[in-house]
Amino acid sequence: MGLIDRILRVIRANINSLVGKAEDPEKVLEQAVDDMQQDLIQLRQAVAQAIATQKRTERQASQAQSTADEWYNRAQLALSKGDENLAREALTRRKSYQETAKAMQGQLSQQSSVVSKLKENMRTLESKISEARTQKDLYIARARSAQASQKIQEMLGNVGTGSAMSAFEKMEEKVMQLEAQSEALEDLGSNELEKKFAALEGGNDIDAELAALKANMTTGSEAAKLPPSQASSVTNPEIEAELEKLRSQSDRS
Repeated sequence: MGLIDRILRVIRANINSLVGKAEDPEKVLEQAVDDMQQDLIQLRQAVAQAIATQKRTERQASQAQSTADEWYNRAQLALSKGDENLAREALTRRKSYQETAKAMQGQLSQQSSVVSKLKENMRTLESKISEARTQKDLYIARARSAQASQKIQEMLGNVGTGSAMSAFEKMEEKVMQLEAQSEALEDLGSNELEKKFAALEGGNDIDAELAALKANMTTGSEAAKLPPSQASSVTNPEIEAELEKLRSQSDRS
């Protein structure tokens, strides 16, 4: 895991550097995933090279062992022919190829371990990239939401301080002024109407008083034309009653 750890440390360092420079979060995350993808490509190439080297070593080891077996057969053939020196030389060659095959087998063991490790690192990095893509989409969505919220807050913060709000305030003053003028005209019109009705009502009172005065004058003139007794009776019923009472007393006496 040492290689993966180094790769991730480099990626985190690059991300922190970009974030520190106040870069666009989406670009930062996209770049981070791209970097991880490039690292994965290089890691796959390394795995492919390691596998190719392993296969080449396997072929070399097999060939060395095959050659060693061939020299052993030759040693047997030389010995069967009674040529011990030739058999000894064949065995010497066989030993050299056996040592080469043994060394190749040792390399194969190391290479197999390296290939296994690289494959494990590759699978881990693939998993990390898949996880990073998922997190990238989530973080981008959160970043966009935060940016939208920030813009809304900035717009709300600017309300009341900009020229637009000043225009609204001026318009409000204008509307209030027009409303005040309309109310004043309405009050003036109501007052004029009240005055007209008051004049009409006042005229009716005068007409009524004039009619009463005419009636009184007519009654007075008719009373003046009647005989005194009638005039008195008309004008003063109580006096007539007293007069009638005196008349009755005078008759009894």
